[in-house]
Amino acid sequence: MNNKKNIRINEEINNNEIRLVDTDGTMLGIVPVSEALKLASDKDLDLVEISPNAVPPVCKIIDYNKNIYEQAKKEKEAKKNQKTVTLKEVRISAGIGDHDLEVKSKNAQKFLLQGNKIKVSLRFKGRQQKYATDGLEVFSRFAESVKEVGVVEKNATLEGRIMTMIIGPKNI
Repeated sequence: MNNKKNIRINEEINNNEIRLVDTDGTMLGIVPVSEALKLASDKDLDLVEISPNAVPPVCKIIDYNKNIYEQAKKEKEAKKNQKTVTLKEVRISAGIGDHDLEVKSKNAQKFLLQGNKIKVSLRFKGRQQKYATDGLEVFSRFAESVKEVGVVEKNATLEGRIMTMIIGPKNI
C-alpha cells in the first residue's frame, strides 16, 4: 500500500478485471488488469485504483505523483482560505460600574471586529445569587453597548453561580 489513504497503483491492483477510465476521462469499459497496465505503461503513466469498493473496481490512467502533488496543493489552498473563529471571554460582575462596563465593551468590540466570538460571563458571589435579575440587567446593558458590531447568539443562561452569554460578530 502506498500512502495513508491506501490507494493501490500499478502492480498492487490484485483484481482480475477493472473498469478503466482514460487520462481524458473517457470510459474504456471493463478490461483485464494486465491490458490496463500495458496501456498505462505505453503512455508512461500509472494505473491508479480510484474506487476500490465498486464492482468491478474503477481505475484511472494518470500520473500518480503529479496527482498527489495537485491534491496536496488544493488542500493547502483550502486550509489557507479557512477562517478560524476563537471564543474570547469577557468577565464582568453584577455590581460593575458604568465606566468599567464601557471599557469591557470596547475590548469586546475589538474582538468582534477581528471576527471572534465573545463569551460574557458573570459570577455571582455570596448573596448576589438571589438577585439574578441584576445580572440580566448588566447583560442587557452589555449587549446594547456592542450591538453595532455583534449579535447575541446565545441568551443569558444561569448555570450554578455563573451566568453566561455568547455574542458573535455581525456579518456586515
